[in-house]
Amino acid sequence: MIAVVGLVIGVVLGLLVQPSVPVELQPYLPIAVVAALDALFGAFRARLEGVFDDRVFVTSFLFNVVIAAFIVFLGDQLGVGSQLSTAVVVVLGIRIFSNAASIRRHVFKA
Repeated sequence: MIAVVGLVIGVVLGLLVQPSVPVELQPYLPIAVVAALDALFGAFRARLEGVFDDRVFVTSFLFNVVIAAFIVFLGDQLGVGSQLSTAVVVVLGIRIFSNAASIRRHVFKA
């Protein structure tokens, strides 16, 4: 229940304040969102399987975002930022769809 209240408060504050992302950080935002979604889908899957651990979720969430952003940053420094961004999105996308398939199998027993 606390998570839902926090989500609602965060959405309302985001709509009211309308924060802007600095231009220097804009290439990293989509990657961070995909990494966060990967952690969320993994947590939901773990919850359904009865093995959810909040410490694992928090560290997974933070490390996914930091590592994904670092890979893109490194790619920008090497001049191949778009290729590494695509690679990160593909890898995390595969994990998201794998978790979604597992969730579907668990929920619908199919």
